[in-house]
Amino acid sequence: MNSKTRQWLEADWDFGWHPFTDQSQWEQSEVPVIVRGKGVYLYDSEGKRYFDGNSSIWTNIHGHSHPALVAAIQKQSEELCHSSYLGLANAPGSELGRRLCGAAGMDRCFFSDNGSTAIEAALRMELQWRYQRGETGRRGFVAFENGYHGDTLGAASLGGVGRFFASIAGMGPDLTLARDLAKLEALDPERIAAVVIEPLIQGVNEMRPWPPGMLRKLREWCDRTGVHLILDEVMTGFGRTGELFACQREGVRPDYLCLAKGLTGGCLPLAATLTTAEIYEDFKGPGRTFYYGHSYTANPLGCAVALASLDLCEHQSFLERIRKGAEVMGETLAQLDELSLVKETRRCGMVAGVELVGDRQGAEGKEACLRLRGLGLLTRPILDTVVWMPPLASSEEELREMGELFVQALQ
Repeated sequence: MNSKTRQWLEADWDFGWHPFTDQSQWEQSEVPVIVRGKGVYLYDSEGKRYFDGNSSIWTNIHGHSHPALVAAIQKQSEELCHSSYLGLANAPGSELGRRLCGAAGMDRCFFSDNGSTAIEAALRMELQWRYQRGETGRRGFVAFENGYHGDTLGAASLGGVGRFFASIAGMGPDLTLARDLAKLEALDPERIAAVVIEPLIQGVNEMRPWPPGMLRKLREWCDRTGVHLILDEVMTGFGRTGELFACQREGVRPDYLCLAKGLTGGCLPLAATLTTAEIYEDFKGPGRTFYYGHSYTANPLGCAVALASLDLCEHQSFLERIRKGAEVMGETLAQLDELSLVKETRRCGMVAGVELVGDRQGAEGKEACLRLRGLGLLTRPILDTVVWMPPLASSEEELREMGELFVQALQ
């Protein structure tokens, strides 16, 4: 270990506090210190190269240091790094709102900072919308068991993962957890404002896809009952599932569409909550102002790089490459299914989970990820399910190399 690596690790051990991490096990742990990224690779301070096997926690789309994204940030930084969005507009924010609404088939765009705040904004909008219409009985939300929608109090209150959210249970909005659509039929819709779901596949629930057609049926239930539909596409948005947005695979238009992670191609924090004209129009006039926002709302740097990312997403080859990449990943998963250590593999587009045989306490998943790291592939487990969510820019050859490392590690 070189002196700079040692210096950085010691500063981390002494002063850092990492998310979703048992700090008692972290301190004195010699982990890679990442100093550079290029394409699908990350490089540590010791000069070792790794595949970014989970897209830097599901954010990276086009690869690290993509020249078009770097150029967009550099150009914008020379003109304007930040200006308040309260009482002012900025050019990248205006253009990005127009582009996002057009791509998603929505009408209005509200910017924030991350996936949690995108969900938080949707909850606040929905509760205020119901209040302004005198629908005071519709204050509850429905979410799905084992779902995850963020860490701010309102977003976390929708979570169905006990180990994450038990300490704040009951502190947020009224919540009903449902296992499937059958549970919804037994509920009184006059007490429900909205239902929230990760479309097509649940992420933190060990990468578990929903049954085909489920999202379309949920939209029909919402239309029939007057309940609004909030789609959490923080993970699935921007091509992950083979369409620009997951809801487009089943032809569903939500009432709120929440976006973050891949919005800027994995470069800068930025989020957006898209909604309909019907909802937006009810916030006009005295006493109807939406009092919610952040200091860095519509940050010009973030919006500029998001526009450059959208340019890349709209290229004809973008979705074609993802669909082919998903097929290549499927070939590796078929190999893994033959191994005795593998209980099940699951995939939706270029989102995959490899569930290992274990006691579901996470020991097998952690060990597998440590073996993968030693072989040059970085990812994280969810309990005993190893996540494989590479950058969407990964070539077929790179995906096959990653697949070979998976097979080698698990064998």
